[in-house]
Amino acid sequence: MEPLLAALKKELLSRDLLHADETTLEVLCEPGRPAQTDSYMWLYRTSGDTDHPVVLYDYQEGRSGQFAKAYLAGFSGYLQTDGWHGYHKVEEAGVTLCGCWAHVRRKFNEALVGPAAKQPDSKEAIGLAYCNKLFDVEKKAEHMTPEERHELRQKEAKPIIEEFYKWIEACWADTLPQSLLGKALTYAQNQKKYLTAYLADGRIEISNNRAERSIKPFVIGRKNWLFCNTPGGAKSSAAVYSLIQTAAENGLNPQAYLEYAFRQIQLQDTLCIEKLLPWAEEIPVSCKMPNKKA
Repeated sequence: MEPLLAALKKELLSRDLLHADETTLEVLCEPGRPAQTDSYMWLYRTSGDTDHPVVLYDYQEGRSGQFAKAYLAGFSGYLQTDGWHGYHKVEEAGVTLCGCWAHVRRKFNEALVGPAAKQPDSKEAIGLAYCNKLFDVEKKAEHMTPEERHELRQKEAKPIIEEFYKWIEACWADTLPQSLLGKALTYAQNQKKYLTAYLADGRIEISNNRAERSIKPFVIGRKNWLFCNTPGGAKSSAAVYSLIQTAAENGLNPQAYLEYAFRQIQLQDTLCIEKLLPWAEEIPVSCKMPNKKA
């Protein structure tokens, strides 16, 4: 299946907008490392601007940003991530990083505990309200063209963000840095450059939720099978997850699609790999899910 995966990666890197995320993975028999050492499964996927979605997983022994930089070699565009500083490595290759407002909102929501939860005018509640206002703007823009969305954001979202950061500056005087509120403020302040990047292009999403949804199937699976035995097994797991999730994103029944792909690879001496891509016209109707766009 490696040629098919390579073709999918080529399609991925040709896009202007990508999302990335990562999660831990325990590999028992990894040379030179204790069995309990955390390895990582990285996730790269297309955004909502394409009819040919691609979801790819990549196993690596660590969380260094060098792994992301190496995997995305040749990519030029916007990469949306959470606040993990390792992704700054891809900036060295000319990639523009975009932050995730869902993470900011989550941190203010986590801070909204105790007395603050009962006070609508608490700083925690005000910070959360700013984030909610930005997501309300996105609801208005849901069915707009990228150009219309960009115009709406300039008119409505940009002033909210400017007011939000002025409010943050006023909060520091009486906020403990290590409190939940302090951590929410610090995260928002440190991520300002990346959180405001989505204002530049109407195609960029406000959050990295798309990547989080795609990595969730792997996290759920890991709760059942717990670990991989060898690096080879981890790489095979990444390959299988990539094909299954990409097939599902393209409206295919993953099992039917994989059976079809395996048959074609076995039966044909010379195979045009593009005809096996999930969106290829050659994919039979029997592989498609009912009421799903192929």
